[in-house]
Amino acid sequence: MFFEQEIRTPHRSGVKTVLVVDDSALARQVVCDLIDGFGEFTVIGTANDGMEALTKVRELNPDIITLDIEMPVIDGIAALGYIMSEGPRAVIMLSGVDSRGAVDLTLRALELGAVDFVRKPAGAFEQAMPAMASRLLDALRAAAVVNLSGVPVLARVAAAIERARISARGARAAVAIAASTGGPRALVEVVPSLTRDLDAAVLIAQHMPRGFTAGLARRLDALSALEVSEATHGEAVLTNHVYIAPGGLHMRIVSDGTQARIALDESEPVWGVRPAADPLFTSTAKHFGAACVGVVLTGMGRDGSAGLAAIRAAGGGAVVQNRETATIYGMPLSALESAGADVVAPLSGIAGAVVDLIGARRALGSAR
Repeated sequence: MFFEQEIRTPHRSGVKTVLVVDDSALARQVVCDLIDGFGEFTVIGTANDGMEALTKVRELNPDIITLDIEMPVIDGIAALGYIMSEGPRAVIMLSGVDSRGAVDLTLRALELGAVDFVRKPAGAFEQAMPAMASRLLDALRAAAVVNLSGVPVLARVAAAIERARISARGARAAVAIAASTGGPRALVEVVPSLTRDLDAAVLIAQHMPRGFTAGLARRLDALSALEVSEATHGEAVLTNHVYIAPGGLHMRIVSDGTQARIALDESEPVWGVRPAADPLFTSTAKHFGAACVGVVLTGMGRDGSAGLAAIRAAGGGAVVQNRETATIYGMPLSALESAGADVVAPLSGIAGAVVDLIGARRALGSAR
């Protein structure tokens, strides 16, 4: 087993270094053992609270930090704020409590610039080690290729947001959005920038586990002029409403003969994830045709590429986030290579591009 040291042995050239921060000695030991076992990263040091973490960051200059959320002296959220303002680097949050408060804190960390999060097991570490190891390795690999300059400062949403809602009616146009690593932060930039003149439903597939998508919906709803909720099976798709696919479920659009409705299912993961964007995009294209726009934001892998091609084939529009502002450029690059795009935009320009493309398609539909 791993025994903690103040500074680890020198790392191999080119191997990413990791600082492990947690107030639990057992958790530090487990995380360090897992990282050492991967053989792809080197643990350069440990810290047992946020204050010590800040000192170690300055002393050791790690490439990646695993950061517990709830700690004494300085908690993980405050430490993350200091780290991202003083010397930004890839941070993975470790979330130990599965409660509404813990979910909200985790989402706040993702908004502040954390790359990803990993749940610590609630019970015995030994039983949950395989699942935690797989999740941690995925997060570390994402952190190793993260673009830290993509969104230097999180755009602040106006304090007063007009909350009046347009009268509920079935949507005649739709915007489908795909996001993965870095997505929660990107969505906090994009969704609150959509106004009520959008006159379309917004459907989001964000790769997240169960429990966290409801928190993301609450956060976005508090910041947005449009109503935001976690989708429920069978509900009508209404204009100017934002639907987030629940973690662990694919979301598709189906028709009841008169209007679009949400369909949720636990069918096999697509590209290893559920919810996935491809089923959402493909079904949106089938129902809305040219009156839809697909958006592919930051993330690893190629989810959304086939779906964006289906939207374009149906006459819909396509917006892809640019390399410079994407936390991870995998999904946008794959979508661009597979389907092309009407607009390649920085994060700050995504909402405007969506509004323009949806407006143009509504005008074409009215002219027919």
